[in-house]
Amino acid sequence: MEPSQEQPSQDQQSQQPLNDNRVAVLGAGPMGLAVAWQLVQQGFQPVVFEADDRLGGMAASFDFNGLQIERYYHFHCLSDRGLLQILDELGIADRMRWTETHMGYWYRNQLQDWGNPLALLRFRGMSLTAKIRYGVHAFVATKRTGWQDLDKLDARSWIRRWVGEEAWQAVWRTLFDYKFYRYSDNLSAAWIWSRIHRVGRSRTSLMHECLGYLEGGSETLLQALATAITDGGGEIRLNTPVTEVVIKDQQLQGLRAATNNGQSDELQSFSRVISTIPLPYVPKLMPGLPHATRAAYASLRNIAVVCIIVKLRQPVSDKFWLNINDPEMDIPGLVEYSNLHPMENHLVYVPFYLPGEHARFADSDETFINKVRSYLKRINPRLQDGDFIDIRASRYRYAQPICEPGFADRLPPAELPVQGLWVADTSHYYPRDRGISESIEFGRQLARRACPARE
Repeated sequence: MEPSQEQPSQDQQSQQPLNDNRVAVLGAGPMGLAVAWQLVQQGFQPVVFEADDRLGGMAASFDFNGLQIERYYHFHCLSDRGLLQILDELGIADRMRWTETHMGYWYRNQLQDWGNPLALLRFRGMSLTAKIRYGVHAFVATKRTGWQDLDKLDARSWIRRWVGEEAWQAVWRTLFDYKFYRYSDNLSAAWIWSRIHRVGRSRTSLMHECLGYLEGGSETLLQALATAITDGGGEIRLNTPVTEVVIKDQQLQGLRAATNNGQSDELQSFSRVISTIPLPYVPKLMPGLPHATRAAYASLRNIAVVCIIVKLRQPVSDKFWLNINDPEMDIPGLVEYSNLHPMENHLVYVPFYLPGEHARFADSDETFINKVRSYLKRINPRLQDGDFIDIRASRYRYAQPICEPGFADRLPPAELPVQGLWVADTSHYYPRDRGISESIEFGRQLARRACPARE
């Protein structure tokens, strides 16, 4: 879903202080930084406000016992045009690396190959008819280019109609149930299709999957963007959460941000504000918005994540992406990142996706960590306690929007009925799934619409 194409009226344009180059950008994740970078290129001076002490949002890195690594896993596909373009513009395209990766499936206490026609034919646990139906659906979904006719369909019914009950139970059901829980019966088919399509298109041949990573991780991109923004006259303020975007009589007044002592400072005047923070924060942050707009944001639902990252002395498997269908494991899969990005030790991400209101989201980090230890040793019985070098947990409340059928119609447009105020997050590029490339591409688009380049 793109930002609104509507242009402000002549009266609105006359009210806009055209000599004001400063634009407030809320959030220093990939989308916010892409907005700011595009604004610099268009002759504006962005001021980026970020509540965290670091750049990146879900792409932010941390010190994992001497290794700088993202808190949440990321990978790149051959089709990630937005990312590849900006890497070239920033002069860091040579930091991209591509690797032939392999998928697997843990099913019926067996680690099996997955992700190509031969692996499908050899898969133990489905009849030949079920395998053919599954393969036809995957092939057609990968080749499909349009999504509009899938927008109003629910994903569960769409998939079951194509693959049948046997393949649904063996391959898909657990992925839905342990990713979306009570929301799994009401997801947009267009949204699920986009996930199949993106990874399915990142192949060098029918048999070979190719995924990418940046040397230095996402931090390489984040720091290059930050440098380009500040060198171009922009400003990035970390540890500076915005406490209110001030709106009076449907007119944007500016914003207030927290000071070092946690108090809101005086009103800072901006004629344009572009917010890229998660939409559920918007109603509290912008109390002056029309009631219907705030209610629309409040009605949107998100999945939270507790992501465990493990550093090991030996690998779990040779698979980068391992889907899991096991009644004794409450996870849809795991990512063995070191099978994409070779490194000294072996690195595994194990995400637990849960509705934020689910009781288990309040469980201790140690509860999730103990589960992961047992799960990894179950998949690879050779793993011993001494193979676990370090293990950490990270949490993100608004990790994944829930996109129901017809989601595009429920989402408020990025251009709000307040002159100069634009609000968007990863939901706005529905049906595409959240990702760094998608956020960059949409963020730049958003900046062009909100602040057209000066002549």
